[in-house]
Amino acid sequence: MDPYRVLLVDDEEDIRVGISRKMPWAELGFELIGEAENGSDALELAEQLRPDVVLTDIKMPFMDGLELCRLLCQRLPAAKFVIFSGFDDFEYAKQAIRLNVSEYILKPINAAELSLVLERIRKQLDEERVQRRDAEMLKKRYEESLPLLRESFLARLLEGNISRQELDERAIGLDVCLDGASYVVALTHFDAPPSEKELTSLSVKQLLSDSLNSELFSFRVFFFRDSVAILAAFPFQNAPMYAFIEEMNRVCMLARSYLGIRLTIGIGTPRSSAVELAQSADGALSALGYRVLAGTGRAIYIGDVEPNAQTSLSFDETDERELSDAVKLGSEDDIRLAVESIVNKLRRTNLALAQCQLFFLELLTCLLTLARKANIEPEEVFGEDFLGSLKISDFNSTEDFGNWCQERCLRIRTLIGRQRTDSAWRTVEQAKSFISANYARYDLAVELLCDHLHLSPAYFSTLFKRETGMSFTAYVTSVRMEKASELLKTTDEKTYRIAELIGFSDPNYFSYVFKKYYGMTPTKFRGN
Repeated sequence: MDPYRVLLVDDEEDIRVGISRKMPWAELGFELIGEAENGSDALELAEQLRPDVVLTDIKMPFMDGLELCRLLCQRLPAAKFVIFSGFDDFEYAKQAIRLNVSEYILKPINAAELSLVLERIRKQLDEERVQRRDAEMLKKRYEESLPLLRESFLARLLEGNISRQELDERAIGLDVCLDGASYVVALTHFDAPPSEKELTSLSVKQLLSDSLNSELFSFRVFFFRDSVAILAAFPFQNAPMYAFIEEMNRVCMLARSYLGIRLTIGIGTPRSSAVELAQSADGALSALGYRVLAGTGRAIYIGDVEPNAQTSLSFDETDERELSDAVKLGSEDDIRLAVESIVNKLRRTNLALAQCQLFFLELLTCLLTLARKANIEPEEVFGEDFLGSLKISDFNSTEDFGNWCQERCLRIRTLIGRQRTDSAWRTVEQAKSFISANYARYDLAVELLCDHLHLSPAYFSTLFKRETGMSFTAYVTSVRMEKASELLKTTDEKTYRIAELIGFSDPNYFSYVFKKYYGMTPTKFRGN
């Protein structure tokens, strides 16, 4: 079993040395992975090393042990904390308990006492490891419970992974009634922020379960992949599809009224056997892809939108030339007109979804080529998470697609124009001017500067380091230190006031940085 990782934090070097050398770390089941002399350094080190245990003094400059524990409780929720203190202060003990500190030890620290503390913590950590394994077992058993088995069975049915024999045997055992003469699968789509996706999915599932009401079919609602699925069973061989579509449209309108979302439902073709439901599910998924052409907030039946697959449309040389010329040489109106022409071309042609995707990929290739020829990184145009795997079915309408295309074109045009007027040197000089004018701001950060320069932080940081040989933080520190040295030599201002004037809210931290930069305290520097 791997040893547990320990971070030691104390502003007294002799205490750190004594603990690190005297403790039988390996025998106790631990490994000392790092040391820090104050809370600020410890916080940065802890985020890098991810310790299991933090041993920290309570009284330290810049950030005390309680504040360190408070921050690390949020960032390393599984870690254990041991507080050292030279004061038998009940208030500290109460705060430590509120921060879920495991142990509170009074100085001077005894190796034997600390060994006992670490043994207790190791037992706690061992128990938590066992509990995690037990929790995983409980989770597995829960997943094997009847409700989840039922949903898993239905999902496998829609994926085409259930044989006729298994269907007959397991449907009875799981109390899944699939008595029908024909069956249809419908799948849902809606847009929601990632943090609300799960809750919205539950709300959609509940709305469907409560609102679907028809004597023409029975139904089951369940989660399928990243969607909510409806499996409808009809007592008729010829399923009344348009009555079913009308019912799905009614639910879409309810979703807008009750949940405030645009719910789109893709409907597959009817099947005479439940074993064939995978084909209906595929059709429902394809129908959802056509929302870029058909629009959102409604039911889309694949039988109404699937065109002849032989129809084709290409993003030809004329399209590429007109769009490229508009981006490189035209105005914003020229770009808008060029994009409208492309979108109208897509609207007018009754394309199969595969052909729509091919058309989109040809357009995307044109935009990537424009960016590459202008030495523009794709991330600057398409975002930092761009991997080149965009699909036209990701758009909710042709308007949505057109807006996306226009924004990308305008972004490329802006970047090309900036390259024509600004060099890397000019950009860096602008950054230096901004820093010179704003070094006294406490909130001066690379994000603030990049908002001012209209650059991404990642791109700017790389450019600035390449041109100056210094990181943004190091450069700001040098500007502030030079200004501090000037004020110390030419004025009688107090140290705390100089700290405020150059952007430090904490005079103690200013003194720490100054000494680190010049090798002496501000007071000694002024006296030389």
